[in-house]
Amino acid sequence: MKPLSSIPASALRGLKAVLTDIDDTLTLHGRLPGAAYAALENLRRAGLKVIPITGRPAGWCDHIARMWPVDAVVGENGAFYFAYDEKAKRMERVYAQTADVRSGNTGKLWDIARAVLKEFPGTAIASDQAYREIDVAIDFCEDVPALPLATAQAIAERFHAAGAEAKVSSIHVNAWFGSHDKLSMSLRLLGEKLNLAHEQAKAVVAYCGDSPNDAPMYAGFPLGIGVANIRPLAHLMKDLPAYVTDGEGGTGFAEFADAVLKAKA
Repeated sequence: MKPLSSIPASALRGLKAVLTDIDDTLTLHGRLPGAAYAALENLRRAGLKVIPITGRPAGWCDHIARMWPVDAVVGENGAFYFAYDEKAKRMERVYAQTADVRSGNTGKLWDIARAVLKEFPGTAIASDQAYREIDVAIDFCEDVPALPLATAQAIAERFHAAGAEAKVSSIHVNAWFGSHDKLSMSLRLLGEKLNLAHEQAKAVVAYCGDSPNDAPMYAGFPLGIGVANIRPLAHLMKDLPAYVTDGEGGTGFAEFADAVLKAKA
């Protein structure tokens, strides 16, 4: 991971879209700083498409798609994308799975989650679970005393052993049944809304993140940016960002956005 200061201005000048994780990438110590929110707005004003790619729940994503200066949002680690049409005042909701498949997966996923809570003392169902439609989120760091990353990895392996998918973020272990992830739904969104095939997107899309569940995105987009707090988690990731900011969380994202805007100016 090279410092962001070494990124060629030419690589930033041609960007058409910025995709970004939310927790600990846009946020800083659990809050969304003004500089990060302003960075989203400034990128959009400069003509870029701005799309959060998050593990957060459908209820939050509906709010984000409506209220934030963004063009769409991918949520629950790729289970869906929501895009709000400001002119028609209508939300478009696109899911990776049919309603019947989603409903059929719920019971068996919760059976595993309840077993995980018993096997790993100190964990809890995430406080945002009530707003989720597809996955189950196990809290190991957000609203419970922080547990080691090794515990989070063990929880993910427990879900894998039961046939589910699972990803570790900076705060939760998210688990679901299905083949979707952040990358697969991001590529679908880029194709359907921006008419960008994957090969085209590699040259004009940047992705910002901070944790192991961002690894598929770094594999898919060569212009990957990590905020500084990614460094302690790098050993858990198969694919890493090409560049890393000096600042952590939303401060680092604002640093990246500033570099993009200067290059385009």
